[in-house]
Amino acid sequence: MADLETLVNELPKIVHSLRLNIGYSHDIMQQIAMINNVQDKLRNIQEKINFQQVTKSPKTTITCLETVQEPSHHEGYTVYIYKYDYPGLLTAKFGKLPIDISLGELQAKIEIWIDWGDLIQAIAADILSDIQLVQQLNIDANHDSIPATFQAAEEVLKIKLDLDKPRILQQQIQQIIKAQEDSLKIKERLEFIFNNIKHSHSLLNILLGVSSFCGKSGFTLEWLDDDQELIISGDGRLQELTDIINDCEFYQDKIDSLILQISSLRVKSEKALVKAISRRHNLGNFNLLKKFKNQSIARYSGMIAVSLLALSFGGWMIKAEIPQLQQINLNFNQEETAIAHFKAAQNLGLEASGLVQSPPHPLIIWQQAESKWQEAIKLLESIPERTSVSAQAKDKLVYYRFYRTAISQRITAEKKAVANLETAHKLAIEAHFFIQSFPHSLSVREQAKDKLQQATNLLKDIPKNTSIYPQAKETLLNYSKIQESEFGMKQATDNR
Repeated sequence: MADLETLVNELPKIVHSLRLNIGYSHDIMQQIAMINNVQDKLRNIQEKINFQQVTKSPKTTITCLETVQEPSHHEGYTVYIYKYDYPGLLTAKFGKLPIDISLGELQAKIEIWIDWGDLIQAIAADILSDIQLVQQLNIDANHDSIPATFQAAEEVLKIKLDLDKPRILQQQIQQIIKAQEDSLKIKERLEFIFNNIKHSHSLLNILLGVSSFCGKSGFTLEWLDDDQELIISGDGRLQELTDIINDCEFYQDKIDSLILQISSLRVKSEKALVKAISRRHNLGNFNLLKKFKNQSIARYSGMIAVSLLALSFGGWMIKAEIPQLQQINLNFNQEETAIAHFKAAQNLGLEASGLVQSPPHPLIIWQQAESKWQEAIKLLESIPERTSVSAQAKDKLVYYRFYRTAISQRITAEKKAVANLETAHKLAIEAHFFIQSFPHSLSVREQAKDKLQQATNLLKDIPKNTSIYPQAKETLLNYSKIQESEFGMKQATDNR
């Protein structure tokens, strides 16, 4: 009994650690192992609750305190939850506190927490499987957040230009130019973030937008709220995706004005620098003329004229022969290079054709073939006119461009198929999570049903000539069984 009480009292700390911090890829890998460990602890508590319920099902009191107190020993157990950085998050995960809850109800909540662990592990695995996404996350982790970058650019408007010291003024102009460049980058980032979060249906694209917004401060996936919207913590704040969209709109409203103000300050500072240099230059010329006004330079005129004449005559003779030598050398090099490029293009074409024999193929094979065709086309396009292989190169270009176009179409189809499968997988996970989390909510079940139907439709759209069609067909059968068992929906089998 004491063992179970100890474990249950550890629940707040355990559940608090069921979160996924999005940042460097190696941090994400370490968190997957940590999430697994937390889920094992939760399953251990479930087993002990099952054993305890054989004889008795006491009540458990869940409350929220800032400091630890001795648990009161009555019919059930008293669970004390520490106050964390985001107290509102505890309410989202545990419900309104304090509450009395039976061990059976607590066990159902544990099942929801385990499902949440599965969901964030699936998200982590999807992130790590996308090389470009991982690279972008690592880049974002080295940049300041949008609020920090905006504030730094805004600080330049407080500069008081030092109009009497050109050297200091030059340094100030460099600061202004950097702020101007940063403000233009902020505008680009805001457009990217806004489009990814608000208009994309891909969770990975949404996370990429949030990553760009948060920068090196990072962010953490904490939980889903009652409306199934992600709760995200970062930079000392607890936010939903809607909050980040609102922040983006706020900075978008201000960025154009900031760019205009910084540009105006730059023009003003550069004009001031020109005037300062001009004043110093005029003063220097005046002193120079005064110093040499009594010196005669006539005696140097003859020497300068003779030297210039000799240099001009010798230079004219050399220049008369150089173009002929250069042209001969150029023609020889062009012919040699053209032949080498033509042979290299032919070899690349043979390699590309060999790669795509006996389709279907995974996406990476089609991409390798396209890359080889593209490289071959560039080599043929670089062959100049009037070389011995220029006519053959033109003929080859027609075929090679046709092959590249055909391969590009296959790549587009394969990418769409992969995206459909991934999106269907995420929708199915979300549907399962919603059903487990809110089994008695009619509206939530309708949302889960809709997500599973969306997943089914995506799988049906995957063409038969793609490499993942067999996997999609098998997954579609599984989803049909789930729909029939969970919602009584009978799907027509597709024997394409």
